Amino acid sequence: MKLSIIVPCYNEEDNVLIFYDAIKNAFSNVSFSYEVIFINDGSEDDTFKNLKKIYAQGSINIKIINFSRNFGKESAIYAGLVESKGDFVSIIDADLQQNPKLILDMVDFLDKNDNYDCVATFQEQRKEGKSLVFFKNTFYKVINKLTDLDFVNGASDFRTFRRSMADSLINMSEYHRFSKGLFSWVGFNTHYIPYQADERACGNSKWSFRKLFKYAIDGIMAFSTTPLRLSSFIGMFTAVLSVFYLIFVIIQKLCFSIAVPGYATIVVLILFLGGLQLSALGIIGEYLAKIYIQSKGRPIYIAKEIISYEDGLDLDDKND
Repeated sequence: MKLSIIVPCYNEEDNVLIFYDAIKNAFSNVSFSYEVIFINDGSEDDTFKNLKKIYAQGSINIKIINFSRNFGKESAIYAGLVESKGDFVSIIDADLQQNPKLILDMVDFLDKNDNYDCVATFQEQRKEGKSLVFFKNTFYKVINKLTDLDFVNGASDFRTFRRSMADSLINMSEYHRFSKGLFSWVGFNTHYIPYQADERACGNSKWSFRKLFKYAIDGIMAFSTTPLRLSSFIGMFTAVLSVFYLIFVIIQKLCFSIAVPGYATIVVLILFLGGLQLSALGIIGEYLAKIYIQSKGRPIYIAKEIISYEDGLDLDDKND
């Protein structure tokens, strides 16, 4: 098997059928073998039903991983990597914002350039709102300052890489996954190509601003301990300031007989220091929570069932 195409799906009942046709058309003339791995990430619509319809057609190698519930896109990507067999592995969304034809260009590039292990796409111009673009650009600036890794602004999960890189990603079985960071952390020579994201074929994006913000925070905490060090720095800085303020108050009282403000000053200082302490405890708590969850050793995902071209379905299953 030369190529495995990983397709995470969450409530994409209309898109998966269109995506399947797009894949068939894009790969109609290829001479190598490939498989398409759909991961149904706990969809609440008819995504799984339509995926079984696709499988029943039997025109290309289809594998379906049906999660027991929604585990998230990162878990879906990991499940696809685990089940992939190809010498090359591609990750692409099912909403057709990413053109499947680009996969062939990426595979061709890797075939011709042995010194590269991965081809990744990035958006030169985003079609999103100005505020969202601003926050995304800010995120890349912040995370590049806080970590030792190089995050390319606008880089997408839409990429193709060799089996060696896929195996390295599989070996990193951490529960809280941030693929953009994992892709950078494992190393490997990566070639970046620009692409223009198309409009979604059907439906709306599942990524709200709240989810994107949480994802950004998870990414920073997964690859940087700077927030913890920042808490220590703020604590020490505040302690030094308090000493200077104490000296200032004593000089006012003893040398100039200036009445030292009482109630208001104390309340402000208590609120300020209390806020700093709670913020520091909150940061520490976030890290401890992730350690706690990781220590449980729970699986990254649970596959309720796997339907594969390697095993086949009986006639009753195909007629469901």
